Amino acid sequence: MSFPASIWLAGCGNMGGAMLRRWIAAGADPATITVIDPWAKDLPEGVTVLTEPGEGAPEVLVLAVKPQQLDAMPRLKAGVLISILAGVEEAALASRFDAGAVVRAMPNLPVSLGRGVVALHGGDAEARHVAETLMAPLGIVEWIGEEKLFDAVTALSGSGPGFVYRFLEALAEGGAGLGLPADQALRFAVATVEGAAALAAASGEPPAVLAERVASPGGTTRAGLNVLDHDHALQDLIAATLDAAAKRSAELAAAARG
Repeated sequence: MSFPASIWLAGCGNMGGAMLRRWIAAGADPATITVIDPWAKDLPEGVTVLTEPGEGAPEVLVLAVKPQQLDAMPRLKAGVLISILAGVEEAALASRFDAGAVVRAMPNLPVSLGRGVVALHGGDAEARHVAETLMAPLGIVEWIGEEKLFDAVTALSGSGPGFVYRFLEALAEGGAGLGLPADQALRFAVATVEGAAALAAASGEPPAVLAERVASPGGTTRAGLNVLDHDHALQDLIAATLDAAAKRSAELAAAARG
């Protein structure tokens, strides 16, 4: 894998830091990477750290600041601009930076393990190749057909880990409520979700089919599924959750347009 000769990473919080470490683990030379973040700390050895941008134009500029910080950014130049800012559209990015091409990306936090999801859109053929090279070490990388689908992607895979953690917490608390020690209930919940997800990925079967395989007629799983399935309670809850996240993504996009 051939990484770009120069990468500027503007913003190195949880997501920016996770991407940085995966790039280096995949073979990127730390000396080719410059982090622009006045609060950055505990960065990999060899990475250049600046509190504000220097002179010049990198081959790739990766924006990983908060969307609300966009207007405080100087008008930087780059061959390819890759932005992970939720809700900030390509047109808004192109108007604020001097870039040869703009690519939007939406990664999620499991990229820190190389098991994330990254959705991409925009750019010409060369920019798409650069974006794929940088995102490949992070997990599953897929291009979406329309930029407007980023609101859905943000809600599903971008915010999704947060929703899964809430489910894990509830599952563990439920187990503790039935008498298990809290720490053991959490270990069981995490391992159960991890194993179930791995099986879903490996089997290729729809989740509904896998659920039915677990649920024997008149058994314990069926009794629990009857609660989740009653009046489509779970489906309605998840739909409302994703809808709220998608609407917030759309609001951020409207704010970035000015």
